[in-house]
Amino acid sequence: MSGKTPGRPKFSGSPRGAGEAKPGPGGHVTDWQKPLLQKARWRWWEFVLWAGAFALPLVTPSHSLMINEIAIVALFAMSLDLILGYTGIVSLGHAAFFGFGAYAAALFAKLVMPDPTVGLAVAIVLCALLGAVASVTILRGTDLTRLMVTLGTALLLLELANKLDWLTGGADGLQGVVMGPVLGLFEFDLFGRTAAWYSLTVVLVLFLLMRRLVQSPFGATLKAIRDNRLRAMAIGVPVAARMVTIYTIAAAVAGAAGALLAQTTGFASLDVLAFDRSADVLLMLVIGGVGWLYGGVAGAIVFKLLQDWLSAVTPQYWMFWIGLILVLLVLVGRDRLLRPRTWFGRKPA
Repeated sequence: MSGKTPGRPKFSGSPRGAGEAKPGPGGHVTDWQKPLLQKARWRWWEFVLWAGAFALPLVTPSHSLMINEIAIVALFAMSLDLILGYTGIVSLGHAAFFGFGAYAAALFAKLVMPDPTVGLAVAIVLCALLGAVASVTILRGTDLTRLMVTLGTALLLLELANKLDWLTGGADGLQGVVMGPVLGLFEFDLFGRTAAWYSLTVVLVLFLLMRRLVQSPFGATLKAIRDNRLRAMAIGVPVAARMVTIYTIAAAVAGAAGALLAQTTGFASLDVLAFDRSADVLLMLVIGGVGWLYGGVAGAIVFKLLQDWLSAVTPQYWMFWIGLILVLLVLVGRDRLLRPRTWFGRKPA
């Protein structure tokens, strides 16, 4: 008998992985640490998903432009999920950061230098600064207040871009944007394969960073704020600081998505700041699910494919059919929608 009593297991001050907990005494993983380790572990289907995404421009080169667009809106949806799904901050004006990033990247390429990676970094930094300033508006009030304030922010930027037509091109859009080769090696081609691989690479890098963030102790505090803000304050979580931080990060990621759109299309217009952008990305999260980064990816894939197919079949009424599908999704439920035999039964408790 050594007389020593085992101490209480502690989290490592600097986690070795995304949400990874340090093994307990003797190198053994305790029962309470296993769920954290399992969440941080990659599943086999994730490797298949990303490998398939990067292979698609080679397998189906004619659909490279669609793949590029899906990658961009998926990144945009994941940025909204950071504040909505993980922190509980509702927003109807997330397009403000998307559009600001698009104009920042386009203007940088036109007026300063056409290097896409440098332009992307500049757009991310500027959108992060805008997000930090705008985060002050979401610290107080109810969800309805935040909906109106975020919507108002997007509308202000939309009108500002419209009035500054000498800089942004106004209603005609910012034209004459010519991008240089990626890393000085890969020229943008007409088929969109370089654009697709460029966007997918940026999306993967930012996804890895967001995954590590949400599965870390910092991410756990965000979920505590989402579930009960007053209780999170009571246990010592700096709620205001966490909200400002995650809102700034989400704005930077949304700005990266907007910058990718401007760089791969060579064009930026008022459409990037329109309310439709904010509404569409919210619908993607409704389809794919919130509080799960892959929900934004799944929602973007389903939404864009449905939009492309329905607009080709019924060009005038495609929005009606998407609306009908969303109504069914809300009434029936995402899981039950895939099993029609359960539609008319009782919902599980």
